[in-house]
Amino acid sequence: MEDNKSIFNTNCSIDGFKQVVYPAGYTIILVIGLIENGFSCYIFMKSYSQKSSVNVFMLNLVISDLMFIITLPFRIAYFLMQSDWKMGSVLCRIASYTLYVNLYGSIYFLTALSIIRYVAVVHPYKLLKLNSVSSAQWICTGIWIFVLLASSPLLLNGTREVNGRRSCLEPVQKTSEKLMIMNNIVIVVGFIIPFCIICVCYVSVFITLMKANAKKNKMRASSKKAMAMIIITMSIFLICFLPYHILRTIFLIKRNQSMCNKVLHKVLVMTQCLAAANTCFDPLLYYFVGEHFREQIKRRESTRINEN
Repeated sequence: MEDNKSIFNTNCSIDGFKQVVYPAGYTIILVIGLIENGFSCYIFMKSYSQKSSVNVFMLNLVISDLMFIITLPFRIAYFLMQSDWKMGSVLCRIASYTLYVNLYGSIYFLTALSIIRYVAVVHPYKLLKLNSVSSAQWICTGIWIFVLLASSPLLLNGTREVNGRRSCLEPVQKTSEKLMIMNNIVIVVGFIIPFCIICVCYVSVFITLMKANAKKNKMRASSKKAMAMIIITMSIFLICFLPYHILRTIFLIKRNQSMCNKVLHKVLVMTQCLAAANTCFDPLLYYFVGEHFREQIKRRESTRINEN
């Protein structure tokens, strides 16, 4: 049985493809994501005295993105060294862990932001406590605790010897059945339920905005922010999260059936890069939706021009 698995793994290997696509994709994400999120974090910290519930969620989203981004150099080095991990088992565990903490942390923070926007637009005079800064801080704390604990099994998987190299960031063939069960739970709790909540919220927000704008024949600034949030959040889900979850599920099903499909595996690799790229798209939310964000940028530019 072990020999068959070894033959299967060897014949279905796409290491050469991974060693080109992952370093290229992760390098682009590292450069863009570090600049965007580093600058966003600076702006949020500068305007922290003007904090709102929306900005509390966005600051936590920035922290989640930066946590993942700082592990990208290790991922890039691993694939550039022909998938041979030379940085110790602890860093291997952390690199695997932060990807999923960021992925599902981002999904839940975006879901919370969608609910906040829904309440603000559809029920502006109800559930005021939900829109308070203290409530946002408690909700963010709950999201962090849940995501950190739910992803903790990944900390158990360190490096392992494969063909004379230290393998990392790869699922173990022996645990495919367990991975399938975990995937089914995660895809429901971590993606389908949040996505359904977001869809319901945004349909309600869209209908409410269309009715209000039909009466006034003009879209208010708050309405434009809500529309921007709908477009950006749905784009992130449809481009970054949806393809990855679909391809990952199909790949695990095929793998459980010992069916080799290199094309499917290569597409999965590309969708994982897209999933990681959510860190580059999130800053669009801060600029178009974040409260006081653009004002801080303009103030900073004005100060710089005056100094010159």
